[in-house]
Amino acid sequence: MKIKNLLITLGVTLGSLTTALSAQAAEPEYTFKLHHFLPPMAMAHKDFLQPWADKVMKESGGRIKIDVFPAMQLGGKPPQLFDQARKGVVDISWTVGGYTPGRFPKAGAFELPFMAASAEATSMALQQYAEEEMQEELSDVHVLALHTHAPGSLHSRGDMIKVAADLKDLKLRAPNKAMAEAFGIMGSAPVFMPVTQMSSALAKGILDVAALPFEVVAPMKINQLTNNHTLVKGDRGLYTQFFLFSMNKQAYEQLPADLKKVIDNNSGIELARHIGYLFDQSEQHGYDITAKGGNHFYTLPAAEADHWKQMMQPVTDSWIGDMTEEGANGQALYDKANALITKYQKKTGS
Repeated sequence: MKIKNLLITLGVTLGSLTTALSAQAAEPEYTFKLHHFLPPMAMAHKDFLQPWADKVMKESGGRIKIDVFPAMQLGGKPPQLFDQARKGVVDISWTVGGYTPGRFPKAGAFELPFMAASAEATSMALQQYAEEEMQEELSDVHVLALHTHAPGSLHSRGDMIKVAADLKDLKLRAPNKAMAEAFGIMGSAPVFMPVTQMSSALAKGILDVAALPFEVVAPMKINQLTNNHTLVKGDRGLYTQFFLFSMNKQAYEQLPADLKKVIDNNSGIELARHIGYLFDQSEQHGYDITAKGGNHFYTLPAAEADHWKQMMQPVTDSWIGDMTEEGANGQALYDKANALITKYQKKTGS
């Protein structure tokens, strides 16, 4: 009886010790805050950022914990997100590079009119370009990945936009500096604003047209605030934005080598490709939701798209000239970006 009681007691003690050790092992060694600007129902949050955080946590064996905060929950505005990660206000941030015009001038090659292909191909091209050409611009953070969204379309509250003249005098949301200049050339009145402000601006009549990918149309309810949608198809689309997924340098450098490897294994060109693929898939999903609502669509004929491209060419020429004046070889950078996109178009078949 005494032996039986002793074994029971020993079993309970060992069980308690195992539970305590397991609880201790499950306690994270590093807790990071990931901050971004889109709502939790957005594709970027639920299909990219949260799964990425979950994957890192799992592969670290629970030693890394990442709390994801959407919709600017930790304060500030979308243009401040890069600096939040740089300064350590947060540990990781995801934001649009074009929200801070002039901050990343070399990446501007990818925002030029009629430069972008699929998000998958363009994101891979941008990642390689950044690794080879943007080290100085990105030296203040630990870069996880750069990527783009799928080529954007025009979403109008009023009449369908079918020719360049239809844009004249319209208040049009410009996603970045290059496209603000391009739409200005075409006679519209560009208004620069982050995507998070567009729903209100369309509802109040501050905007007539939004330049936007379909990927965010449904979560931002743009499909309910506009009724006509103009698409530009073909080898290269109308425009794209580039995004920065970055980590505070100190937060990364404090990690031991094995946990740095976990981060590294979830960074770089394969991550850029994966994000781009998600954005391409979400683009079709957003289009389908918009179509189900009875909205109207128009695809620019190739001849009209070529006309738009010719009208917007001075924006590309100006960017090349500006980069050259700043001491870089603008033409070489443009040619490299263009060649990389073509390279990854062939590689991905997109």
